[in-house]
Amino acid sequence: TRSRVSYCCSTKDGLQARGQWASKAEFLLAVAGQIIGLGNVWRFPYLCYKNGGGVFFVPYLLFLVLCGIPLFLLETSLGQYTSLGGVSAWRNMCPLFGGLGYASQVMILHGCVYYIVILAWALLYLSYSFQAELPWSHCNNTWNTKACFSYHSYNQTANASSLPENATSPVMEFWEREVLRLSSTLDGLGPISWKLALCLATVWLICYFCVWKGVKSTGKVVYLTATFPYVMLFVLLVRGATLPGATQGIIYYLKPNVTRLADPQVWMDAGTQIFFSYGICLGSLTALGSYNKYNNDCYKDSFMLCLLNSATSFLAGFAIFSVLGFMAEEQGVDIGTVAQSGPGLAFIAYPRAVAMMPVPQLWAVCFFLMIIMLGLDTQFVSLEALMTSVTDLYPHLIRRGHRRELLLLFVCIVCFLVGLVMVTPGGLYVFQIYDHFSCSGASLLLLSIFQSLAIGWVYGAERFSANIRDMTGYSPLPFFNLCWKYLTPIVCTATFIFSLVRWSPLSLGKGLVAPVWATTLGWILTLSSVSLLPIWAIYALVTTPGTLTQVIQCVFPAVGSLPNPVQPR
Repeated sequence: TRSRVSYCCSTKDGLQARGQWASKAEFLLAVAGQIIGLGNVWRFPYLCYKNGGGVFFVPYLLFLVLCGIPLFLLETSLGQYTSLGGVSAWRNMCPLFGGLGYASQVMILHGCVYYIVILAWALLYLSYSFQAELPWSHCNNTWNTKACFSYHSYNQTANASSLPENATSPVMEFWEREVLRLSSTLDGLGPISWKLALCLATVWLICYFCVWKGVKSTGKVVYLTATFPYVMLFVLLVRGATLPGATQGIIYYLKPNVTRLADPQVWMDAGTQIFFSYGICLGSLTALGSYNKYNNDCYKDSFMLCLLNSATSFLAGFAIFSVLGFMAEEQGVDIGTVAQSGPGLAFIAYPRAVAMMPVPQLWAVCFFLMIIMLGLDTQFVSLEALMTSVTDLYPHLIRRGHRRELLLLFVCIVCFLVGLVMVTPGGLYVFQIYDHFSCSGASLLLLSIFQSLAIGWVYGAERFSANIRDMTGYSPLPFFNLCWKYLTPIVCTATFIFSLVRWSPLSLGKGLVAPVWATTLGWILTLSSVSLLPIWAIYALVTTPGTLTQVIQCVFPAVGSLPNPVQPR
């Protein structure tokens, strides 16, 4: 087994030591921080409400068992067994599928560009939360229009016709006119918002200093960023449960609608939520697992972390929908009109709710701090995964002096500059295109299929199970071999085909549908990662020396009689 390496020491050839987690808790918190993010707080509760309430757990649990946990265990144990990041691990374990590692790093890079913009929005909201009166609670701001109408002054017994024509709420105007300066078309991006740009720079600066010393700094920061959101979620859960109308909101969240199981879209939503929330195929799980000790029980860790992730999603639904039930009762409307997905829930529905509560500034600060912490650890752990893969590819070049810190600084600056496009008046539309195409949907499904095929058939599922037994002392259940070889690729392939059959142009909101050029840009983002799989496979076949038989034995480890490509150190 590998002996623990000191963070500050150097190896015999002058390279800085790669490092390991100082404790198992650091690993668990880092992975929890990566996989538990904004999707647990806003996306899962909304999907549950949208797709039949409690019935949604049927397809969700099916995808979790057949795809989520098997792929989670695969990636985590792959990193631990090889002590390498995503790229080097796949190149060593299964040379023909080395493109999986490169594709995952491109997806991480795309994610780093757009995901952090959400944190910039949240930071701007947080800065406004300390005012004597929340600016999204009234219509007396410079950015408000004559159509602005506050529910605080609305008599619930009045007829809906008494509302002004084309009335908009102050929270909507704050979001669109002050935060986003949102344009009505996608044609012109417009000038950069200096407030959002400053928030974006601040968040990037925080991320840089969380990652710049590798696992030495990342392992310490996660103690705060991975636990603080749970404190805030618990506070909001208790507060939400005490609000009038909370019970109605929770019933609406969980009320089963069995007929929804006949809708294929429900199954599609369940599958994409598993891939989205578990961080599968992004290479981050492999990178985090690579800093474990060789004999760490990654098998039990995978079960524990998957259970924590899904339990967090489930509990977040109670916190969110108790507040939405309160909003519906206060406004005298149906919950369906206040429940919104994505940014709509985090930056429209919930800010409107806290504005109705006593001491609204306190609850606003709690909520946006939770959003920032949830996003921060996902962001900087993704950065850590990217740096791990690059460093493992070129250790003699990067693991000297301060080269790692300088490379990280370069990556942060480039991602920040690209992200400035998303803090323009048309930035929200660019953000949605990135979110829909770059590292979700088709990209994740295709990488999941090929990961399963690589381990299940090319490297060998039984052989991989033996590697896990060598690390943990016992073999995983035979069910996992079945998943890696058959069930996971079949389910993922069926979901991918269905997504193509039911494909439609992306809706950008405000009546806008993504034009052809925007859709083309989106598919280019998808291909920028996925295309690396065949490109690398061709490259590996062409550049591998030897006869045809020797090449096949090299790129197809399960075919030849070669020893394990990576020997434990």
